[in-house]
Formats: sequence, C-alpha cells, structure tokens
Amino acid sequence: MTTVPSSDVDHLLDGFETVETVEDFHARLKLGRPLNVKLGIDPTSPDLHLGFMVVLHKLQRFAEAGHNVTLIIGDFTASIGDPSGRNAMRPPLTSEQIEANMQTYREQAGKVLDLERVKVRYNSEWLGKMNFSDVVRMVSHVTVAQMLERNDFNNRYEGGTPISLHEFLYPVAQAADSIAIESDVELGGTDQLFNLLLGRQFQREYGQLPQICATVPLLVGLDGERKMSKSLNNYVGIAENAHTQFGKLMSMPDELMPTYARLAAFRSQSEADALAGQIASGSSNPIELKKQLAQDIVGRYHGAAEALGARDFFERTVQRKEIPLDDVPEMEQGDAKTVAQLLVKAGFAESKRAAERLISQNGVKVDGIVVNDPRASWTATEPAVLSVGSRNFKRVLPLR
Repeated sequence: MTTVPSSDVDHLLDGFETVETVEDFHARLKLGRPLNVKLGIDPTSPDLHLGFMVVLHKLQRFAEAGHNVTLIIGDFTASIGDPSGRNAMRPPLTSEQIEANMQTYREQAGKVLDLERVKVRYNSEWLGKMNFSDVVRMVSHVTVAQMLERNDFNNRYEGGTPISLHEFLYPVAQAADSIAIESDVELGGTDQLFNLLLGRQFQREYGQLPQICATVPLLVGLDGERKMSKSLNNYVGIAENAHTQFGKLMSMPDELMPTYARLAAFRSQSEADALAGQIASGSSNPIELKKQLAQDIVGRYHGAAEALGARDFFERTVQRKEIPLDDVPEMEQGDAKTVAQLLVKAGFAESKRAAERLISQNGVKVDGIVVNDPRASWTATEPAVLSVGSRNFKRVLPLR
C-alpha cells in the first residue's frame, strides 16, 4: 500500500474552499493507485474567462501529480441548461451553438491545462445513450425535497419563480458523469457543491466509492461585487488580446488585488497576504503593484513579451496620455463619411445613435483632439488615430 507524503497532499488540496471530505481524500490516496479526477464544463459561450481558469489550474495540479484527469465537456448537459447559482433558468443551447462553442474550449483550456496529460471526453457519450427507463431509474434515487435544499431552487420556489422539471435533471446528469468515469474526485466552483455532493450520493447507490468533492472560490469580477461573468461585463476573456486584458485588469479595485494574485496569477497564499499587507500599509504604490500583477496574468496567456508590450502601451496611452504611434490596429475608412459611422465600424459603438452619444459625452478623440459635434464629418486625408476613452484605439486609413 502506497503512502503519499503529507506535503504532497497539502499541495493538492491547497486553495480549495470546501473538501468533502479531507479524511476520505487521505484514505483514497492510500489505495495505491492514481485517482480518477474529474471536472465538467458546459460550452455555454464561445469564450472562457479568468474565472474558469481558477479550477483548471487545480485540475492541472492533479495531472502533474500523475492522477487520471478527465475534462468533461458537457455537450449534452448544455442542452438542458444549468441553473446553478441563478435565480432563473439558464436557457438551453442549440446543437449548433454547442458545436461552435466547443471548438474554442480546448484551445483556451490549453492555456492552463497540459492537454497531453488530460483526457477530454463529451458527456453525450453516455447520456445520449440513456433511454427513458434509465432516466426514471436514476431519478428514483433523489427526492424533490432534496432538490429544494439547493439555494437557487429554494429561492425560486419561495419566491414563486417557476422551476421546470428538466432543471432537476441537470444535477442528476452531472452525477451520471461521475458514475460513467468512476470519479474519485470532482472539482468545481462553490456554486456547484450541491451537484457534486449529489454525485457522491449516486455513486453510493450504484455501488461505487463516493467521490471527494472539492470546490474553489468564485473569482469576483472587475466590478468588485459579483462573480466574474460575461453577461455582467465584468470579465477578462482568455481570448482577448494582451492590451485589452491588461487594460481591464488595471480597472479592478485595489482591494481586489490579493484575490487576483491568488486566483488569477496563481500566487501562493503567503504571497497574496504579503501583497495585501503592502496595500494596507501604503508602503508601495498600488498602481505599480497592479501593473505588475496585470503583467503576470497577461503573460500566462500571451507570453512575457506581449505582456510587457501591453504594460508599455498602457503607460503611454493611459498614464502619460500619449497618442500611440505603433501597436494600434488599423482599419480602412471605406464608405464611412462621419466620425459616428467610423465608431460603429470600429466596434466602439453598437449603433449610430450610441456613437453620437459617445461624442456628446466628450469621449471621442481624433489624433488626441476631442470631437464635439455628434455629426462631425471625417476629414482626415492621412492616417489618423480614432480613440474612445483610454484603451480603445484604431488607426483609420483614408481612401486612396
């Protein structure tokens, strides 16, 4: 029987908010075999953000320790819709949306995961083969009262918000994933704890060892209030360019820096605590601390050179308010005749009316000069820099 050094166990469990249970985890390691470690993610959008990377980093740690790690892409469960942590039903996705989103997931997850060490599976492999009798047999192992113990379901029930029966099937389907791969450990965010524990219960019912449930904290978004979410526009996308990532990270509240150091830059708890001490004592300039933190995070997804370039771009354009002479994406003027039309074409405004509103708010510049007239014509005969705020720049190439 193999005994795992306590230091290795501490390393594997470091950073988890809940482990159900630590004693079971120690006992499972003593079985003397690699553990089956599982994480499921649903392809609910085309892009991942920093919040997803928190748990992926933990999954990578198990892979590096030699355990059998499986990343389950929930192509089937995404068609049900996961309401976890929500007060309303998450709409199910179409097969076309799921397929389009799945194409980007592997590439983005590979920024943190060594996919050569990780097995990627799709839960349609087993869920798609189940018949109605299989489903009835599974749901017989759980009660409505149990389902209503979950906070989001209970809140909706108490508030009179409808709960569709198919939503109860989501945690059951997630439990089926655990049974299918005989999971020893399942990872997830704190909002997934109910689902993970249900998988633990179902495994007992199906004669398997109950999985250990390990959850990570949810990364707070850039607003400093709610969890990071694309729908809340408080996120940093993995696929975003280095300049955008860096600029977004510089907008976070100072008090959020230790959290991002721990969960997004993957620094140790002692390093995060030391950063919190520097901020509290005022011994270091918080702007400089934030720039270094942003550089570290961006470097993980774009490399050290691009991260340094993004920092330099921020310092020139935001701090020193210089008009950038390089590193600015170009666009053709095309048939656009006004500044407002170019704002829409550049993607800086959703509509002509929104563009004119930006101009009225003195938020638009051409070569550093504020545009005051919402109906201003584009008169530049040479390449000129169109900017909105301190981070959005496009060099407009005139008609030839």
